[in-house]
Amino acid sequence: MKKAETGNSITVHYTGKFEDGQVFDTSLTEGREPISATLNDEIPLIKGFAKGLYDLTEGEKRTLEIEPTEGYGDVIPELISEVPIENMPEGVQVGDMLQAEGPMGPFNVVVIDVNETVVKVDANHPLAGKKLFFDIELVSID
Repeated sequence: MKKAETGNSITVHYTGKFEDGQVFDTSLTEGREPISATLNDEIPLIKGFAKGLYDLTEGEKRTLEIEPTEGYGDVIPELISEVPIENMPEGVQVGDMLQAEGPMGPFNVVVIDVNETVVKVDANHPLAGKKLFFDIELVSID
């Protein structure tokens, strides 16, 4: 059988989970499509996911265990900051996603703590610092 290798166009279904088994994303939801990509050095997927696609055959299933360094990276402490509460929207709560403005344009932050004077926000990717598990199935190789 043909195995996925550099230069192949592939289509793959996936279910992403955390260590506790909680699903954070899946292509198996009604209305969603599997991922399609060309296997090469510029594949637009996280490194550990992309590596796990090589040598699969059509129809083959695999579970990938991806450390943060091969996923969305480690948490960068410098991307966590405190903002005076008067500079935040009224009623801001932990878990709120807000948009901030930086030198390169807008970016998202998540509120991780609120007290009487400051709001702590985190601009790291929400999956940074987390070990991820993906159940994948190679649907096709072109």
